[in-house]
Amino acid sequence: MDFSNKVAVISGASSGIGKAVSLNFAKKGADIALCDINPNGLKDIQEQINLIGKKCIFDIVDVTSSKNVQDFINLTFKTYGHIDILVNCAGIFKAASFLELSEEDWDRMIATHLKGTFLMTKYAVNVMMAQSEGCIINIGSTSGMTGGTSGAHYAAAKGGIIAFTKSIGKELAKYGIRVNAIAPSKIETNMLRFKSQEEKDELIKKIPIGRIGKPEEIAEIIAFLASKESEYIIGEVIVASGGY
Repeated sequence: MDFSNKVAVISGASSGIGKAVSLNFAKKGADIALCDINPNGLKDIQEQINLIGKKCIFDIVDVTSSKNVQDFINLTFKTYGHIDILVNCAGIFKAASFLELSEEDWDRMIATHLKGTFLMTKYAVNVMMAQSEGCIINIGSTSGMTGGTSGAHYAAAKGGIIAFTKSIGKELAKYGIRVNAIAPSKIETNMLRFKSQEEKDELIKKIPIGRIGKPEEIAEIIAFLASKESEYIIGEVIVASGGY
């Protein structure tokens, strides 16, 4: 897969899946625009991408803020002149049972995942429509399909992203914009924490492939969904869970 002369925008890029996606697109030839609410890691990723020989800009962006997002998209367009790929990776995690779930935790989860995906998409689509082409990949979760075990707020946010993907996938296809999602599960990021090695071992026993997934594996699936090889895939959700 070759993304030379393409520009990829990645939210939530300072760590985990977002970081892996950013580096992978750069290695495959794209120039990059990164954003995150946490500045830690963004400068380091920029330096790594520059060493690969690709351009990279970044900004501190709260994806729940319309102004923050619009300013970042405008900066990206002013820098590069086009936006070809958007990957919505920004997210937070706080497991909670429904009975202990506060209104504040609910609002924050929905805003970061679902509203953030909406806003990033809304402003990037304005650029993509003018180009008559573009590709958007959203990060869902198997929790959004099965309910999961992390809490109703997380499942609802990810389920909303999945429904959003399917809806706009149908609507935007006629403008040359493809929208798909990936639903990972049990990936080795900061969101997957264990109280002990025994707890980790017990989880691995439940994963048919016999191991936890890697962010780099998710990044490769996302690259495929952004490539010409997947042009006939629209509004779909690719599950990556090792069979879990």
